[in-house]
Amino acid sequence: MQETELFEPIKKYFERHGYSVNAEVKDCDVTATRNDELIVVELKTGPNMNLLIQATDRQSITDAVYVAIPDGTGNRKRWRGVQRVLRRLQLGLLVVSFGPLGATVTKLFDPLPAQRRKLKGRRHAVIREIAERSSNYNTGGSTRTKLITAYRENAILVATCLEHLGQCSPRRLRDLGTGDRTPGILSKNHYGWFHRIARGVYSITDQGRREIRFYAELYGRSLEFLHSHIKNIDS
Repeated sequence: MQETELFEPIKKYFERHGYSVNAEVKDCDVTATRNDELIVVELKTGPNMNLLIQATDRQSITDAVYVAIPDGTGNRKRWRGVQRVLRRLQLGLLVVSFGPLGATVTKLFDPLPAQRRKLKGRRHAVIREIAERSSNYNTGGSTRTKLITAYRENAILVATCLEHLGQCSPRRLRDLGTGDRTPGILSKNHYGWFHRIARGVYSITDQGRREIRFYAELYGRSLEFLHSHIKNIDS
């Protein structure tokens, strides 16, 4: 079993309870938000030290941290010990069972309320990342996979505009609607997609042309954005 197999049952579980669910946000396998509430879920195929390290690290983001593991992960004595450790660490536990009629999620216990910690910085970063994504393109528990972050979405949009408009300044792209991050995306060039022609003028590289097509849905939406905004400017 892979961790990604746990994502869909966990996602459906929280959506049934009125949460919006995202995957792979700021290293969190799963985030669930409802109004001002933020829940983080770490997915693992079994209880181990890495799970405890990751889950307790997420407590610097929110007090509401759960771990989700499949049912039948050890003998009864060990299973009782696992639950005891998770309770001591003030973590919640979700168990995913797989049967002929599909997967079910059982909540064994909630996280215990901890003394209030200073959670503002990392919590804000997670909430902002969720808000800036146009959709959820990731699967919780993914490894060795290029994740779709808000930054990557924005870079794909900028690269698509350069591909079809030719050489442009950051100001022109920003005026078109590519966002305030545009100058930084171009100058830092994290993905190797952009080439600085002259001061304040950029073009797309051959690598950029190839790689933005790996993200077919985002590339298509970027084209729609470009065409609609050009029409609005022309009119």
